[in-house]
Amino acid sequence: MPLEWIGVAGKVADGLNEVMIANQALEAELARVSRVVGTQGELSQRVVVGGSTQSWAGSVESVNSLIDALVRPTSEMQRVIGAVADGDLSKKVSADVRGEMLELKNTINDMVDQLNGFVSEVTRVAREVGTEGKLGQAAAVTIEVGGVWKELTDNVNLMAGNLTGQVRNIAEVTTAVANGDLSKKITIDVKGEFLELKNTVNAMVDQLNAFAGEVTRVAREVGVEGKLGGTWIAGRDWSIWLNERFDASGLR
Repeated sequence: MPLEWIGVAGKVADGLNEVMIANQALEAELARVSRVVGTQGELSQRVVVGGSTQSWAGSVESVNSLIDALVRPTSEMQRVIGAVADGDLSKKVSADVRGEMLELKNTINDMVDQLNGFVSEVTRVAREVGTEGKLGQAAAVTIEVGGVWKELTDNVNLMAGNLTGQVRNIAEVTTAVANGDLSKKITIDVKGEFLELKNTVNAMVDQLNAFAGEVTRVAREVGVEGKLGGTWIAGRDWSIWLNERFDASGLR
């Protein structure tokens, strides 16, 4: 409005000019805060106006309250997600929110619960099977998990199951040998170093079977049938025969 007006018209013009200036200042400040908060992610910024624009204080307060309501849960969610990334699963989102923010809060907290359940069970199985020797243990995640978490849980249980089967089969055979039963051999399907151990134990059983058979034969021929000279096998001494057997099986 023209500044040269006087009287009532001048006062009206001055008042309208003040309103227009205040409106322009508020518009510029809202645009700035919208840019730095919404686009640049500077969550500490707020709308600040002064001087003649105090007539807009109610609107400014409402806008800042809106920013606070959005920033507070966002900052807390960021804190929880950052803690999870650092391996700290003790934090959860506790902000009082509604609507889509509530859905996001519940999703993050469910994620923390799932990770807690998965990690604690995997740790328990690894400790009980690997350290305490409690075979037959499996990760029992009470909260339903999917995707990569289910795959990891299944793989841990598969590993624990394979180790349990392999160790128990080897223990069964070696216990049978210790009890004088040479009829058992390791039959479980294994690979790598367990395959080497399987072959070694089975070769040992074969050698012991052959040794026991020869001892029985010689004892029967010498002690029962009276066939002297049974201490020789194919013209060789017992010690030579045993040494060759053990060398062939790799047991020494």
